[in-house]
Amino acid sequence: MTARSLIDRILQQEDLNFLLTNRIPRRWLTLFVGWLSRIEQPWLCAACIALWRLFSDLDLSEAKCSRFVSLRDCFTRELKQGARPIDADPSVLASPCDALVGACGAVTEGSVVQAKGFPYALIDLLGDPELVRYYRDGNYATLRLTSSMYHRFHAPYDCRVEQVNYISGDTWNVNPIALRRVENLFCKNERAVIRCRLPSGALLTLVPVAAILVASIRLRFLDVRLHLRYRGPNLIPCDVSVAKGEEMGWFEHGSTIIVFAPHGVALGAKIREGDRIRMGQALMEFDALRRS
Repeated sequence: MTARSLIDRILQQEDLNFLLTNRIPRRWLTLFVGWLSRIEQPWLCAACIALWRLFSDLDLSEAKCSRFVSLRDCFTRELKQGARPIDADPSVLASPCDALVGACGAVTEGSVVQAKGFPYALIDLLGDPELVRYYRDGNYATLRLTSSMYHRFHAPYDCRVEQVNYISGDTWNVNPIALRRVENLFCKNERAVIRCRLPSGALLTLVPVAAILVASIRLRFLDVRLHLRYRGPNLIPCDVSVAKGEEMGWFEHGSTIIVFAPHGVALGAKIREGDRIRMGQALMEFDALRRS
């Protein structure tokens, strides 16, 4: 039995997985990893990547660079030109990131689903009654980035970023085991609520949610890094145009992005919970919205 297969067997035991990834000093471990990941020492970076490979299916063959100066440099790696084609269909809302599709579907009475049997209220996630009313008949998709995935996220469609609301919080793991055990997990964790206005006038909202070992969200159009020690302002007005597929920011590990779209925008016919999706592939379709 290889070391990787042994680790996989251990981590598949739910109680142990939850204990090892949550019942620890989450905040301090996250701050420590953030410090460690910024050390620019080639030997340390190589050792950390080797350890990382034991716990994941890390594949760096698509990376733009083959050498990294730090672990953070590897986490936030760019990809080779053309590695992620963007679906150019004007009726398609593209996935903003590489991900595993989590809970998705219709917003019901102001609530969505975290995991089976675990609904949560939009007001607790978004903190904005206006947005909750806006999405009352809308749809959503939860996109989970694993630690080995490409960590940058991109604009799902041509839009203008109007506002970012940074909400400080905890750093619970966001894997399926934790989602089945911790109620309102996404509403507890650190996150940013990004309001994006589409050319039609409709509002699309992206919610990048940080997690253990992450707790750092970087947006290209802001001159601050949103992380555990950031103290505000919480509401940050913006007026930034981004094109479909253009990079918006990145996580400094892996985490989750929840996409909210209004009535008239439906999940793609092939989108199912548990599917793997790549940045640029069709996530939602909004023909009805474009015809309105």
